[in-house]
Amino acid sequence: MARRPVAVVTAVALIVEAAGIALLNWILGLVVDRQQMSLGGLDPDAMSIGTWAAGGLFGLYLLLCGLVLLRAAVRDRAPGRLARILLITCAVVHGLVGAFSVGLVGWAAFAVLMVVLGLIVWSLLVYDESPVAAESGAAAPGATGAQGGDAPHPA
Repeated sequence: MARRPVAVVTAVALIVEAAGIALLNWILGLVVDRQQMSLGGLDPDAMSIGTWAAGGLFGLYLLLCGLVLLRAAVRDRAPGRLARILLITCAVVHGLVGAFSVGLVGWAAFAVLMVVLGLIVWSLLVYDESPVAAESGAAAPGATGAQGGDAPHPA
């Protein structure tokens, strides 16, 4: 199975997405700051700083997820337990943001987010450390079947 290429493509997609989110929030913060917009009486400076902080944190989160997958691809080993939890939360976030993006941005943004969601899930599945996979690898240490020894053989 093509574990490394899937992880690398997913990592690149998440890193590009992190840069895009950070840039988008930076621009939105500038617009709010320069036009002195207010929503419900909130301070415009607080809104622009909040936008920049939220964009930066979300960008760092996506960057961390991308780096975890890049590390998994370089080492060609499954991410650890905490890294897998991080990637699962990233997949859940992409599902939620994708659902909200349909009404706010449109179907194209939804499609892009669902492609990234699919890549994250695919990366998690190709590096699966299930007991069945470990057991089949231990039973035949040098065997490489039609599946390349990466996945359990059907019974």
